Amino acid sequence: MSDTDKVFAGSVPKLYDEYLVPMIFAEYADDIASRVAALSPSVLLETAAGTGAVTRAVTAALPPGIRYVATDLNEPMLAIAAQRQGEDPRVSWRQADATALPFGDAEFDVVCCQFGAMFFPDRVKGYSEARRVLKPSGTFLFNVWDRIEENVFAHDATMALGKLFPDDPPRFMARTPHGYFDQTIIRADLERAGFGNVSIETRAAISRAPTAGHVAIAYCQGTPLRGEIEARDASKLQAATDAVAEAIRIRHGSGPVEAKIQALVITARRI
Repeated sequence: MSDTDKVFAGSVPKLYDEYLVPMIFAEYADDIASRVAALSPSVLLETAAGTGAVTRAVTAALPPGIRYVATDLNEPMLAIAAQRQGEDPRVSWRQADATALPFGDAEFDVVCCQFGAMFFPDRVKGYSEARRVLKPSGTFLFNVWDRIEENVFAHDATMALGKLFPDDPPRFMARTPHGYFDQTIIRADLERAGFGNVSIETRAAISRAPTAGHVAIAYCQGTPLRGEIEARDASKLQAATDAVAEAIRIRHGSGPVEAKIQALVITARRI
């Protein structure tokens, strides 16, 4: 993973929340929320909360009286999450690194994380931290994207940018968001961190957007892929966005578009 792969700054957080969240994150956030609610936690930690898609879904599914701590490495993302959440006495926001959590041992019933583990520079350390802050028999619930070929728009965007930059194709999407899908490796990482009773479920869904241009903006300008494009030629950001939009239009049509997305949902218990 490149050092820039986890940088969500400038206009990226706003575009991420406006374009990408409803397109690919919302349905999986609802899935995480239903799973968290079934565990009936009293004290819950979320890592890599981003702009709060899971936070909003989970708090809507949980009763008054719970305590929910939402964290993210990037403060600009948390600022949007807090603004979107509105006043909620159950929720506190804290900038934190998931691999070095600023909490005591055995504080939480559940730790959840949506599409964040792929960005951990040391996943075993991140999982070990989740285990450390969990109460005995607590649950770590998270998801990761499956391989890029199972996530059609991301794959389309990557292929289109490869044609625009043939000598040095931007590979952020394949390298990081879609680079941690091997179930054997995921299980081994969790076991090394001390987790047991690991369950991994493949969950497919449909990504929808009003236009092909919406998809292109989401990926090219609402993710760290933007930094990769600008590092190659800062003047070509719009050209890159247009190239991805055209590729999406050719394959999926000029009106509202939809395509398959797929993720892995992982549940692990502290033992």
